[in-house]
Amino acid sequence: MLSKKLSASLIFSFLILILTSSSSYSAPVEKVDPALKAWYRETEARNREGDQSLKLRITYYSNEYIDNLITAEAEKNLWTADETENFKYTFLKNLNLSEAIPFHVDLYVTGIPMYAGPFDKHITMMVGGKKYQPIDYDKRFNFKILGARDGMVFFPRYDPNTGKEILAGAKDVRILFDSSISHALDGQRDVLYVWDLTRDRPKIGGGKAANRLEVDRLIKRTDKIDEERKALQRQLDALNKEYEEVNTRIDELQSE
Repeated sequence: MLSKKLSASLIFSFLILILTSSSSYSAPVEKVDPALKAWYRETEARNREGDQSLKLRITYYSNEYIDNLITAEAEKNLWTADETENFKYTFLKNLNLSEAIPFHVDLYVTGIPMYAGPFDKHITMMVGGKKYQPIDYDKRFNFKILGARDGMVFFPRYDPNTGKEILAGAKDVRILFDSSISHALDGQRDVLYVWDLTRDRPKIGGGKAANRLEVDRLIKRTDKIDEERKALQRQLDALNKEYEEVNTRIDELQSE
């Protein structure tokens, strides 16, 4: 059994396992909790020549998926409440939910290798008629793929033009893979996946981890406000100086 406090190295190991290889096609097929599987989307394809096949799975890290994944890990590893909260905090922090919408992509390629680079040009998120490209992703997707390859893909949580939260009020989120990503999709339509957001939980469960993350967010916000305040103070100082110089010049001219 694990010790009462998870070490940083253990937490990191679990995160790597979950975020990069927990659902790889190369791993033995396991019985998957329906609550987790509900957020998977899968496609299998082979081109007419039969020289390349592709198995594609993408998982949307919804609030329900994240909650159930943390619970499943805690139960599997017999963690205490404190251990679970420590893991949850580190896990959520690595997902960067305050700024990004995370997805996990699994690829399994047989036959000739697949070359998908630049990967971010082949995948698009669509919400409410608007399209968004990844802000970050596992760069291993850019290189030769044969066999299993998996990793995270992150899309913006806030619209870069309006600053509004992209998923706020949205009924669904869609991911589009264009067919040029793989020879296995030659002559086929682009691959579109849809997740119904109305089936998701309104937010991730609370607890100490959620409070710590909120504190982290507020600290970052206060740092940003402080920078903006200093910038405004510099502008005000410059205006005050100019104001004084103008008035001094006025006095000089009036005294002549």
